[in-house]
Order: sequence, then C-alpha cells, then structure tokens
Amino acid sequence: MNVTRFVKLPVMLMLLLVFGLPAKSVPKLNDQKIIAALSEHYGQRAALRGRAWLAIMANSRDAATADKLAKINSFFNQLQFIDDSKLWGVENYWATPIEFIGVNGGDCEDFAIAKYFSLLELGIADEKMRITMVKSLTLNQYHMVVAYYPTPGAVPLILDNIDGEIKPADQRNDLLPVYSFNGKQLWLNKEKGQGVLAGKSQRLKRWNNLNQRMGLSNLKQAKLSLE
Repeated sequence: MNVTRFVKLPVMLMLLLVFGLPAKSVPKLNDQKIIAALSEHYGQRAALRGRAWLAIMANSRDAATADKLAKINSFFNQLQFIDDSKLWGVENYWATPIEFIGVNGGDCEDFAIAKYFSLLELGIADEKMRITMVKSLTLNQYHMVVAYYPTPGAVPLILDNIDGEIKPADQRNDLLPVYSFNGKQLWLNKEKGQGVLAGKSQRLKRWNNLNQRMGLSNLKQAKLSLE
C-alpha cells in the first residue's frame, strides 16, 4: 500500500462533543455516564464491554505509543464485523464509538472511527493519524483503516480489522489508498503515493453527521442483536 502523508487536524472539539470536556483540558472519559448510557440503551453486556474499554484506556495513558496502538487495535478487533444494511437497516451508517461498543459490532468504518478517537483520547497526536479509505485488492471492495505516521515523512503503520497485525503500509500491497480525511481536510489519491488536497472534510456528509451525533443523548438502536 503506497500512502502519501496528509496534513493534520486538531480534534479537541470532537472530544468535547463526545466526552463533555473543556477545550483546554486533558481529555478524561466520563466513565459513569458512559457505562450508564451503554446499560440503558444496549444492556448489561454492552456495559461490560464499556468497562473493558475504559479499563484499557485508563491503564494505557502512560504506555508507549506502540502499546497504545496494539491495545486499541486488538480490543476493537474483537467486535463483530457486519454490514450496515443488516445491523442498522440502512446502506451506510457511521456509528459513534459508543454505539459501536454498544451493539458489539459494525463495518470497517466503525472499526476505524472507534480506534481513531480512542487513540486521540490516549494522547496520540492528531497530526500523526489519518482515517484512510482504501480499496482492498483481495476482497475487491472499499475498506477503511487508520494510518499512524511516527514522523511526517514516515511510512505509516496500518490499523486494520481485516489483518489484525499492525504493519507498515509498504507491507500491505493488498490495499490501494483512495482518499484520506480528518477534522479539517480531505485528500484524494488520484495516483499511488500522491495526495491531492480536495477541500474541507465537511464535504463528507457522513463525517458531518457523525460529528453531530457524538455524545450520549442520540444513541441509535440496531435492527439486529449481536449478543
């Protein structure tokens, strides 16, 4: 997989929307509210998953970056993969991290989004990450991953739910990058290794919709139980 480096995003506003935090504070999850919301909307098993996630978050704040990446990638890859049409009854729905944990599964976008926001909460700099849409040459379909850049010019590491092992992008020849985005910008990959700035990420309607739903008051109910 040949990926270009993309310009970077502050997302403290999103953390504010998700966790109710002042913009200048050190992000801390509101554990009680999250567990209560998971229990109320999705049941006790969802609350247990929430507790497991929160425990990983609490125990990983001072961990090395590699450990943070590995733990978050491993945790979310335990959840089930399922198409949106079966789970939500719509063709394409981007779940919030809490909804993803609550219903115990989702599609590739949900895996990537949950990993991305969890790593931001753990202090991974937003300029080192991208949510990247790729084409899986093996599956012949579009797919979403998280790309982590140790340095601006480095080959990124890929966090993926298809291949659970975190690998450098140049070892993922099965993935062809299409576009990448963050809280501010959108980039298109017209050719391998070339990222073309295509405007603001607000052009992505589903990204806007996701940001508007971040929080605990608008949790969506799935059409199918994965418990």
